[in-house]
Amino acid sequence: MECPRLHEELVSPGHFACPGCGETIAFRHVLHALGKDTVVVTSAGCGSVVDGYYPTTASKLPFFHCSFGTAATTAAGVKAGLEMQGNRRTTVLAWAGDGGTFDIGLQSLSGAAERNEDILYVCYDNEAYMNTGVQRSSATPKGTWTTTTPKGALEDRPKKNLIAILAAHEIPYLSTATVAYPKDLEGKIRRAKKMKGFRFIHILSPCPPGWVYPPEKTVRIARLAVLSRIFPLFEIENGNEYSLSPMEEKMPVTEYIRAQGRFRNFTEEDIAALQKNVDRAWEDLVARSRPARGKG
Repeated sequence: MECPRLHEELVSPGHFACPGCGETIAFRHVLHALGKDTVVVTSAGCGSVVDGYYPTTASKLPFFHCSFGTAATTAAGVKAGLEMQGNRRTTVLAWAGDGGTFDIGLQSLSGAAERNEDILYVCYDNEAYMNTGVQRSSATPKGTWTTTTPKGALEDRPKKNLIAILAAHEIPYLSTATVAYPKDLEGKIRRAKKMKGFRFIHILSPCPPGWVYPPEKTVRIARLAVLSRIFPLFEIENGNEYSLSPMEEKMPVTEYIRAQGRFRNFTEEDIAALQKNVDRAWEDLVARSRPARGKG
């Protein structure tokens, strides 16, 4: 007897992603939660390449490719066009990586957030320009190996705090998620789908070739990021209403760091300094937050 499907698969086999690609896993979960009445806009990056080259595509939804820095504005334009046709129902998803969000697309992202455009923007963050050869972005943690920082990313520059930047825009909804906790991820997508205005979800997306670990470890790496609180799970509504998501007990950062070759230059002193920064950020987040939401 064939097992019934819980949902329709909206990403076809045969895409061009690397084995163990976190971005592709995330994309599948996002589309599971959004459903078929969705238009996807993606900027140049892994998301546009792995979907397939013209005239083929792995996406079963309308899929609009735009230039590197324009995911937010293009999505806003698509939404405006749908509304002019009387369609206020279809979800418009902007799907972009950290290069097209933290760096090249920051201006259009800020503009769309400030105008409170009625779109859902999801950043799959693999912490470097992976599609073009693992170059550093402003989402790259300091001290990290990339091809443009072979001795370690700029020691005096931490990863850009994009969450704080968007919270300052006082958008209706903002959250973090990873592929290690699919129920949490899909629950946040569904919650955001029901809202109006600009919504942003930041998904940590491990990358085997860029982070230098075996492809089968992707989910484990994403889980360690959460457990260590390097990437905690939480939500922010209206810029200042913080809620922690359910998470397992906090653990030291060491296992997360040692599981990836991109941190090969880290010394014990570097790890201790990172632990201190993570502890400080976690304490600040806890102080800002309401009790955790129920699982879902």
